[in-house]
Amino acid sequence: MKNKPGYGIESVDHALRLALLLQQEGPLRLTDAAQRLDVARSTAHRLLAMLVYRDFAEQQPDRRYAAGPALRRSRASEPAAVLRGIALPHLEGLAARTGETSNLVLLVADEARFVATVECEHTLRVGDREGRTLPAHLASGGRAALAARDPDEVRALYTDTEVDVEALLRDLHRVRRQGFAVNDQRTETGVTAIGRVVDGPPGAPVSAISLAMPTVRYDRRRLAEWARELALTAGRIADDRRAHERVGSL
Repeated sequence: MKNKPGYGIESVDHALRLALLLQQEGPLRLTDAAQRLDVARSTAHRLLAMLVYRDFAEQQPDRRYAAGPALRRSRASEPAAVLRGIALPHLEGLAARTGETSNLVLLVADEARFVATVECEHTLRVGDREGRTLPAHLASGGRAALAARDPDEVRALYTDTEVDVEALLRDLHRVRRQGFAVNDQRTETGVTAIGRVVDGPPGAPVSAISLAMPTVRYDRRRLAEWARELALTAGRIADDRRAHERVGSL
């Protein structure tokens, strides 16, 4: 039996209860959410808006709210914490050297899930993406990770979707050949990102790193430089990951 903390924060408790309701009971209307929490509709709306922002909820076409990507069960959740700890110092170095925001991304089915973000120091910068998801076939890190998958696996993943699979496979072939993927405002106007896969052990979730920047600072003449920094960082993360696994197996 769990006792409610004496220092409990009511708004946090409401948000967590609401997330559990969406995960365990399915879609809710705003009125239903307010009634279940015994709060005003305006309060329920603010809670749901924050859950949507953090990908714990999604608003459906019928205006009901459903569980979002962050609540979907994934085998990637357990190793993500270890990988994040390994990658974070290297992401900090990447952000410091390039002056742009760096990210660690996991490929989860057809989604690119942001596991860690290190923001750069520019006033105008791409902010924290941790905990959010983007369509993998559009995001730079997602496409870099997809390029490491077998083409037949990618084809099966996007069967019966609106994605042009053959065009995607051609794009992934280019990504494999050049070693990085560029997302120039495909997912967000004014944001450009460059992604590279991080080598990992067979059977582990595919991960990637990315540099994200305001499009006004993106300069194709610096692309080779950024690609080298990504390759260097990805290699260091992969080396530390292998070292961690060797220690764990002793």
